[in-house]
Amino acid sequence: MRAVTWQGKRQVSVDTVPDPKIIEPTDAIIKITSTNICGSDLHLYEVLGPFMQAGDILGHEPMGIVEEVGKDTGDLRVGDRVVIPFQIACGTCLFCHDGLMTQCETTRVTDQGTGAALFGYSQLYGSVPGGQAEYLRVPQAQFTHIKVPLEKPDSRYVYLSDVLPTAWQAVAYAEIPRGGTVTVLGLGPIGDMAARIAAHQGARVIGVDRVPERLARAEARGVETVNFDAVDNVGDPIRDLTGGLGTDSVIDAVGMEAHGSPINKALQSVVGLLPDAVARKAMSEMGTDRLGALYSAIDIVKRGGTISLSGVYGGAADPLPMLTMFDKQIRLHMGQANVKRWVDDIMPLLTDDDPLGVDTFATHELPLEEAPQAYETFQQKKDGMVKVILKP
Repeated sequence: MRAVTWQGKRQVSVDTVPDPKIIEPTDAIIKITSTNICGSDLHLYEVLGPFMQAGDILGHEPMGIVEEVGKDTGDLRVGDRVVIPFQIACGTCLFCHDGLMTQCETTRVTDQGTGAALFGYSQLYGSVPGGQAEYLRVPQAQFTHIKVPLEKPDSRYVYLSDVLPTAWQAVAYAEIPRGGTVTVLGLGPIGDMAARIAAHQGARVIGVDRVPERLARAEARGVETVNFDAVDNVGDPIRDLTGGLGTDSVIDAVGMEAHGSPINKALQSVVGLLPDAVARKAMSEMGTDRLGALYSAIDIVKRGGTISLSGVYGGAADPLPMLTMFDKQIRLHMGQANVKRWVDDIMPLLTDDDPLGVDTFATHELPLEEAPQAYETFQQKKDGMVKVILKP
């Protein structure tokens, strides 16, 4: 089959690789019909390269048709149309039972000290072959799937794999008061969708980004915006808009590669030049993120407010302004999205009315073979690229 593979820092290619096979009785094989490039894939493209191996198959936002099932895959049947969550979970352990599928005890990557295994996301999360391919082996398939109707285009449902539940959880974790205010830092795919969800739920939303196309996209849906590059301190105009208080909540949808952190950016670049074994140790024990977005969130949020982190962070030694956080009584809620926890809440919105605009959410739909150029364009924030659907 053809698949998108990681080959080095800022290097991906589309190669012919062996077709996946059933290994465990809980496995299924999916013929992929649509698969997305995620903003967090760009962390693998850049900062998290030391945890990748040449030839690793990327991608964690696929959907398709079930081709083959193991004998212990529950009610999953050949011919079912399914979306595959980005995390692999059993559905029966204590954490899955509590709605924390990203902490699944069955698939947790204990040798790395991390949570549930993820598709296509480095040795940190199990080195599981990803979904930017023609076919995908799905472990724990009895639970790791979302059945969707056979009708309607893939765009109606494919975002259930990651974007929709991640954005939904970001809003839920933000604990926005009824009719309250929220700042969304970063209007990439997750931030854009989080802004749509928060607005749909009745919040006043202020979006922050530096890319004109992303700002215009949010404004078209009624979001107030602040251009990061047009102000000295992004917190000032937001306080001006909120009577000097700041917003009730802030969603950080940027994460570890935030702009405005030149020292940490330089450190990340230096680590990227080290041999992989040394770089992995450095990142695991001494690594720091570019914390510009998080520092902004701490500045922006109203006293007694909540910060919701959905952007990926990976630093082991990140310095936090604890005095300010303590003094402002900030609540902090974070983590990978527990996909299936939120599906029942989201599905009623995937109707013909399409209140979240999922059918037109992708800015680009491209053949799988064009993935290398798409990664480069997405990473450079060119051509108005916000979300890419790849078609195998």
